[in-house]
Amino acid sequence: MSKTWKISVGVAGLLAVLVVLGAISARDRKIPRVIVSRPKLEDLVSKVTANGKIQAEKKVDLSALVMGQIVNLAVRNGDRVKKSDFLLQIDSHRAAAEEAGSVAALAGSLAAVDSARASLEQARRDSDRAKKNYEAKILPEADSQRSKSDLETAQANFEVAQRRVEQNRANLNASRDTLSKTTVRSPIDGIVTDLPVKEGEVTVIGTMNNPGTQLMTISDMSSVEAVLMVDETDVPNVKVGQKAMLSVEAYPDHAFEGVVTQVENSPIARNDTDLQGLITTSDAINFKVRAKILNPPGSIRPGFSVTADVITGSKPRVLAVPLAAIVIRDDPKGAKTTSGRIKTQTGVYALRKGKVEFVPVELGLTGELMVEVSKGLSREEQIITGPFKTLRTLRDGDRVKIEKEKKGTEGELAGSST
Repeated sequence: MSKTWKISVGVAGLLAVLVVLGAISARDRKIPRVIVSRPKLEDLVSKVTANGKIQAEKKVDLSALVMGQIVNLAVRNGDRVKKSDFLLQIDSHRAAAEEAGSVAALAGSLAAVDSARASLEQARRDSDRAKKNYEAKILPEADSQRSKSDLETAQANFEVAQRRVEQNRANLNASRDTLSKTTVRSPIDGIVTDLPVKEGEVTVIGTMNNPGTQLMTISDMSSVEAVLMVDETDVPNVKVGQKAMLSVEAYPDHAFEGVVTQVENSPIARNDTDLQGLITTSDAINFKVRAKILNPPGSIRPGFSVTADVITGSKPRVLAVPLAAIVIRDDPKGAKTTSGRIKTQTGVYALRKGKVEFVPVELGLTGELMVEVSKGLSREEQIITGPFKTLRTLRDGDRVKIEKEKKGTEGELAGSST
C-alpha cells in the first residue's frame, strides 16, 4: 500500500469519526435539558396580599340638610373636636321666619278650637231644648230635625278645628327642626379630616339625582382600619378574624399587626370614596376587606397607602414542591366533564429510570413559592421544576438531560447530577 493511499484511508476514517460524533452531538442537543429537585418538608404559610387605604373605623360625613349661605365656619381641616362642639352656622333668617309663621298659625288654630267648642256647646243646648219641646208637642218636627243637624255640624266643625291644631303643631315642629339644622354641631369626638366648604358659600340639599353639599368629614382616629381591595379569586380564602400584617408607606421601617373585621359581599363600586386613587377602569372585580390595626401610631392619617398580607392558613413540616413544578394538562384519554369540557389533571413530571413520567398529585396549602402535596409523591422522587418552556412541552416517556439539581434545605434527600 502506497503512502498516498494510507493517508487517504486515514483521512476517510477521521471524517467518519467526525460524522458519527456530530450525529451524536446533534442528537444530544435535541434532548431537553431540565432542572430537577426533590420534595421537601416545609413550614407553609398561605397569605393574600392586597393594597388599600387607611381610614378611621368610625367617621361621619356631614352633608347640608338645609339650603342657605354659610355665615360662620368655626373649624379648620385637622382641628380636633368634641361631641356637640359648634362647627358652622348656615343663615337662619328664612327658617326663623317660617318658625314664627308656624307659631302664629298654631295660635290661630287654638283660638278657632275655642270658638268651635263654644258653638258646639250652644248647639248642644239648643238641641236639648228642641227635643224637649218636640216631646211636649210644642215644637214642630222639622224644627227639631234642624236643631239636631245644627248640633252635628257644630260637632264636625269642632273636630276639624282640632285636626287643624294638630297640623299646625306638626308644621311648627318641622319649622323648628329646620331652624335647628342651620346650626351644625359635631356628632362625635374626632378630627376634621376633610373640609371642602368655605365661609360664604351656599349649601344645597341633596335630591334623588344630585347629592347635597358635603360640609366636612369628622374621623375618630382612636380606632383605625385598613380598607383593602381584594381580588375576587382571593376573597373566598379571607375570613373574619384572620391575622394581617400591614405595611404603611408613611412608616417604611415599621410593620403593624391587624385583624380582619369585615369581608363585604358586593364588589367595590367605581365611585367608592374609601379607595379613591386605587380603583381603575379595568374590568377586574374586587371586594372590600376591612382589617383593624391593633396599635396604630398617633400620627397616622386617613388616606395613607397600605399593603396587607392576610394570613389565610399555615401548616408546619408538610411535604412541598415548588409552584413552578405543578403542571395542569388535559386528560390524555380525552375524558370529559358533564358539561362537555375535557377534564384536566394536576400533577408533576417525575424522572424515573431516566425518562419523564407524569405523576398526578393532590395539592393542599399554597405558600408564596411552595405548595403542599398531600397525596401522590414521596420525598425520594426526583421531580422536574424547569425551565418553564421545557416543562410545558414534555410528554410521558421523553428522555431528558439534567442540567442541575437544586439542593434542598436540612431534612431533604439530596440527589445527584448526571
